[in-house]
Amino acid sequence: MTKENVIDLRSKIIRGIDLAYNRLLIAKQKEDGELVISRNGEIIRVKARDLTYTGHNIK
Repeated sequence: MTKENVIDLRSKIIRGIDLAYNRLLIAKQKEDGELVISRNGEIIRVKARDLTYTGHNIK
């Protein structure tokens, strides 16, 4: 793979992760749900309404 192909693939993967996160967040906010995440090695539950979108432009 060329360097341009690697950069393009990396960009697409990051956009896909952002899109999946935003869709999950929207769905959980609609049902007033929680997300389980790891913060500093500790498992915690966070209300979805307390989180924000990633702010990246997803096309």
